[in-house]
Amino acid sequence: MIDLAIETSNLTKIYDQIVVVDHIEIYVKRGELVSILGPNGAGKTTLIKILTTVLKPDEGTALINGIDVLKEASAIKSIIGTVPQDYVFYEELSAEENLIFFGSMHGFPKKELELEAKKILKRLGLANRKDKTRNFSGGMKRRLNIAIALIMKPDILFLDEPSAGLDPQAKHVVWDYIKELKKGGKTIILTTHDMYEAEMLSDRVLIVNNGKILAEGAPETLKEKYSQRNILEVVFKQNDKANEFKSVIEPNSFIKQVLIEDDKKVNVYFDGGIISFIKILQEKAIKDVTELESMSLRQTTLEDVFLHLTGRRLRS
Repeated sequence: MIDLAIETSNLTKIYDQIVVVDHIEIYVKRGELVSILGPNGAGKTTLIKILTTVLKPDEGTALINGIDVLKEASAIKSIIGTVPQDYVFYEELSAEENLIFFGSMHGFPKKELELEAKKILKRLGLANRKDKTRNFSGGMKRRLNIAIALIMKPDILFLDEPSAGLDPQAKHVVWDYIKELKKGGKTIILTTHDMYEAEMLSDRVLIVNNGKILAEGAPETLKEKYSQRNILEVVFKQNDKANEFKSVIEPNSFIKQVLIEDDKKVNVYFDGGIISFIKILQEKAIKDVTELESMSLRQTTLEDVFLHLTGRRLRS
């Protein structure tokens, strides 16, 4: 029998007659890192708020370690850690003082908290900051949010856009720590609209849009299932060239899909046929290279999978 950390059935949340979370079913194994990938407004944050007992669902059930979120909210709060998008700490306290304060509220001994706080803050690059957290940069405050969640020693960790607003160096500090936590057996749910973050960290990815799960699976599995490995990206200088290009390319048998973005960009998904493809480009599709802004050949990403499923980019 699979040991599940999270299980939902028919989970639904409605605001002003708009279905924000639409009959979602999720199964997360203990020790698994699952990313919920989708654009802003897809329902990711609302889903996390239900799973962490902040919001009540209008329909359906959710179990955390077998505990019902509606019936035993207090029991769930003792086994989860949450890193929200908003900052949740006291700006008049130092980073270490914040960790000790929040940890003491969960009944941990002060000496134990002092040791653990130093360890966590060092790993997140905050150990040398002894000043009040009101002086912290946005990236430092986000890392402090993560530290506060971890001082509670949660069985399950919910991360809502954990790297949003971080510079590249700080992102990698956070990502490396998340990897360490996963290796240590921590169950982690991560919401993001950063496809690279999801692809790099996840055991599985749930692609969400308009409150629905469109697809789920390991990143490589999703890329193989929902899109082709080869993509030609063509960007024209003028808007009127994209549709003409599509009409010439699309009828060929090795072309799987042609999508136009922003009037000028064309993504051509194809399977093999590269030699024939080049010939068609030269003889029929691109009569004047000066019409092009750029042209590149690349492999499928999770963002391409989302584009394939919805017809739009994650950040659109």
